[in-house]
Amino acid sequence: MNEIELIEQAFPSLSPLQLGQFGRMPALYREWNDRINVISRKDIDNLLVHHILHSLAIARFCPFPAGARVLDAGTGGGFPGIPLAVMFPQASFHLADSIAKKIKVVDAVSEALGLKNVTTSWSRVEDLRPFYDFVVSRAVTHLDLFWSWVRPLIAPGHYHNCPSNGVLYLKGGDVSEEIRGIERLVTLYPLASAFSDPFFSSKVLVHIRR
Repeated sequence: MNEIELIEQAFPSLSPLQLGQFGRMPALYREWNDRINVISRKDIDNLLVHHILHSLAIARFCPFPAGARVLDAGTGGGFPGIPLAVMFPQASFHLADSIAKKIKVVDAVSEALGLKNVTTSWSRVEDLRPFYDFVVSRAVTHLDLFWSWVRPLIAPGHYHNCPSNGVLYLKGGDVSEEIRGIERLVTLYPLASAFSDPFFSSKVLVHIRR
C-alpha cells in the first residue's frame, strides 16, 4: 500500500480533488524545501506519514464543520493547517508564523494547491486578534505557555461532532508535566487509536477546552 492509499484508507470519503491535492504535496514540499528548509532533510522522505497524516489526526477526532474558524499558530511550513484546509474546504484557516520565509512557503504551497480557504500572516501569536473557534498546532512550545498565548483568541461555543472550542495540539510523549494546573480542561486522544503506523504509538492529540 502506498502512502496516498494510507490517507485514502483512513479517510475513505475524500474526493478525487482532495486526493489529488494530497498527492501533489510531496513534490511541492520537496521543491520548496530545497530552497527554504521547513522540514528536516532527513525527514522529507517521510512527509506523508510524519507530517500530512500526522496533521490529519486532528480530523479523526474533530471534523471541523462548515464555517468553523481555525487558527494554526506557529504553522512552520503549513502543518497542520494546509492538510486540514484540504480536508475541510468549508472551514476557514488562518496560518501564522513569526518567521517570514516559512510563510512564503505556506503561501506558495497553498496557491499551488488552489486552496481558497487559507489566509496567512507573518506574526507572533501574541499579535493576532480574536476570534477563532479552534487553535491547532504541533508542539510549538510548552503546552501551558502556549495555552496562555492563545486562550484570549478563542471564542466561546461548541460545534456538533467536535470537542468544545479550544486548542487541538499534536504532541509526542508524556504531557503530564505540561498540563499541570489545567488538567480539568484537558482531554487526551492517543493517535494509536486512529492509525496503526508505529510512528503514532507515543503521540497524542491534546484538547484544551476554553
